[in-house]
Amino acid sequence: MRTKQRSGAAPDGAAAAGSLAGSPQAGPRPLVDARMATFMGAMILANVGGMMFFPILPLYLRELDAGVDDIGLFFTLSMIMPLAMQIAGGWLSDRIGRLRSIAIGSVAGMLGWVGTILAPTWGWLLVGQVVGAVSGAFVSPSFDAYIAERSDEKNRAKVYGVTNTLFQVVSVVGPLAGGLAARFLGWRPLIWIAASLYFAATLIRLAMARDASRSGEGRGAGEVSLRSFGVSLRTMLTLAVSGGVITWLILSDGVRDIAFGLSGNLLPLFLQEHRGLDVAAIGLLNSLSGVASMLVMIPAGHFADKAGERWAIASGYATAFVALMLLILFPTPWTAAGAFVVFGFAMGMLQPAYQSLISKAVPENLRGIAFGFLSTSNGLVALPAPWLGAMLWKGVAPVAPFWVTAAAALLVIPPVLAKFRIAKAETGGAAGEGDAAPPTTLAVPD
Repeated sequence: MRTKQRSGAAPDGAAAAGSLAGSPQAGPRPLVDARMATFMGAMILANVGGMMFFPILPLYLRELDAGVDDIGLFFTLSMIMPLAMQIAGGWLSDRIGRLRSIAIGSVAGMLGWVGTILAPTWGWLLVGQVVGAVSGAFVSPSFDAYIAERSDEKNRAKVYGVTNTLFQVVSVVGPLAGGLAARFLGWRPLIWIAASLYFAATLIRLAMARDASRSGEGRGAGEVSLRSFGVSLRTMLTLAVSGGVITWLILSDGVRDIAFGLSGNLLPLFLQEHRGLDVAAIGLLNSLSGVASMLVMIPAGHFADKAGERWAIASGYATAFVALMLLILFPTPWTAAGAFVVFGFAMGMLQPAYQSLISKAVPENLRGIAFGFLSTSNGLVALPAPWLGAMLWKGVAPVAPFWVTAAAALLVIPPVLAKFRIAKAETGGAAGEGDAAPPTTLAVPD
């Protein structure tokens, strides 16, 4: 079970959507046009490779003689680079354009895969992961902002639902293929296959960035300078302490990220050592979770547009709590499978609503830095979580980190319902959830 940060956990635009498409067109805008389809195709290709390997990375670390405490330390240290880069990556995306920023991140991702291929020990593997993490710092904020800029506010959560449903293919195909490859081919062929898929995606992304540069599409706004970066960062800091939606996103997501960080990277070990599942079965469960997310994302996006993002988010956390209870209280492989399916439903509810809420809570020219800022602020708080989870595993019980995660999923619901509101003034009077009006109808990429 994985969360995307914004997740998760997380995936690996610029001006108005009209200019991105060339010229304004009459009639309703398609939810996914040809350019968006190419963009999503490259995103899927890159992340299928990642999802073949990263859900079972803790098991590969075991193959490299890493202990549980080493694994906790590995994931804690590997978080430092993306945290250091995400704000800058998001801001640069605002300035130079989404596609160019994604191209830069993809080159760093290629170097990370080279490091993974060459690493002889888990310590050297950490070096490769740190380099590759720069990719997510550039790609993830640009992914969310690019989709926001190619959608209308009134149906933005639905567009996120559609694109995330397409993207969720990576969570279906990747883990299953990775688990089978690890079991029948071995770890080295698995890593080579995953890296090759990422290299192919990088070529597509570089071509898209080159075409955008030649045509002038997707060009960012503003100068690239330390002074400009300082202005954008001060604006985000003001939003962060203003007491509005951004403030409560940071607070509630910090609690969530700590709790999910305690258990997320230990889950494959828990399934293998305490639920009797092998690597292929773990890959299958991750794929089942991805299928469940795909089934619910479009209806969840429609629900968020109609009823308000906070109701979809609260429903997602409640569903995640149910999934964790299944995993903890019923120690059989079958209930573990059920837990993964239910958790997939939860992530499908959460992701489009979160992305839509953030895109509405900040000005358009700050969307990239906003997505990067939120990931960084939450990630800094959660930085020691994987190591603390390993200490709970060893010092209390292997199930202890999962109990903390379940409690956090339940406790975060009240502040979500109370504070995750977008007033009309914040969205320029466009469709959104007003402070006074109740809902009238139901409806981390690298």
